Amino acid sequence: MAETLFSFDRKNYRDCQHLFRGERNQEYYCGDFWIEEGSVIDARAERRAVGPCSIILLRSATKQFFRRTRRHIRDDATDLSVLWFVKSGQLVFSDQCGNRTAGPGDFIITRSMSPFLIECQPDGDQPHEALHVTVPTHILRGFLAHDVASALFLPAERREVSIAQKILTSVFRDEDLLSEQSARTLVDAALIIVGHAIRAGETGTPARQTVADRRLAEVLRFIEVHLSDSNLSTSMVAKGCGISPRYLSFLLRLRGTSFSELVWEQRLEKARNWLSSSQPRDISISEIAYGVGFKSPAHFSRMFKRVFQMNPREFRTTAPDENVHQDYVRYTGEGGLLQ
Repeated sequence: MAETLFSFDRKNYRDCQHLFRGERNQEYYCGDFWIEEGSVIDARAERRAVGPCSIILLRSATKQFFRRTRRHIRDDATDLSVLWFVKSGQLVFSDQCGNRTAGPGDFIITRSMSPFLIECQPDGDQPHEALHVTVPTHILRGFLAHDVASALFLPAERREVSIAQKILTSVFRDEDLLSEQSARTLVDAALIIVGHAIRAGETGTPARQTVADRRLAEVLRFIEVHLSDSNLSTSMVAKGCGISPRYLSFLLRLRGTSFSELVWEQRLEKARNWLSSSQPRDISISEIAYGVGFKSPAHFSRMFKRVFQMNPREFRTTAPDENVHQDYVRYTGEGGLLQ
């Protein structure tokens, strides 16, 4: 459940520098924070902690300012990134590269290790409101293609940003009905979506899919759906996708694989993961073999050992939590494995 991080009015706003990080200075990082004096002083931030991240909803009818200098960075080397989803009003970001202004729907990432100034500005009678997420930069790196040196902007038309904001807002508003693990999973999903949006923004509009691209996507989906069927074959896939077996082989060659290689790699990968995440008392090796599309446990055992250098029972006993041989050995056998 969200808790109040700070709440400022005319009575206490002069102490905002000492209060904006919360009671124990547990949020953000060192910097100069102040509120513009005016007829209305009303600024409030609510926080929901999710693991090492915090989702913070900031509302203010008064201009707020935050400045991070090199002196602050020397005194407090916390490397924290903040993802800003601007909902109303404006957010003005200034650094050595110039000024940028974000309006409703825009998205910004700021980073604490470069000097900057932020202004949170109401828009007339409309208060400034932003949902932002503080993320340790070493964690954020796992979701982005490259580091954000100082700041990064995405305009309002990026659909992924809107979806990520909705996910984070739902987690923020949750009244402890979600488990901590589920909340973390949702935050991770939002960060993954943001990463996709950033990559799409860098590469521009993706190239239009060709007919072959669309057909290949249909083929891969059909195989994934029917992977557990031991009768899965080229003729079955071709018929299900409305193409000829010859064209099916051509599409898979475009992907750099054959039908046999693709199907057996996927089946063995699913089996390996299933063995790693299950207990013998819950499901037997034979059930796993049939569940991923093998016609017999003996065939499954031979194939598994050929690829992972141990049989399924040995794997389950000695390395249930290890990712053994993730670079799968492709094996098609003489004449192929599927007829």
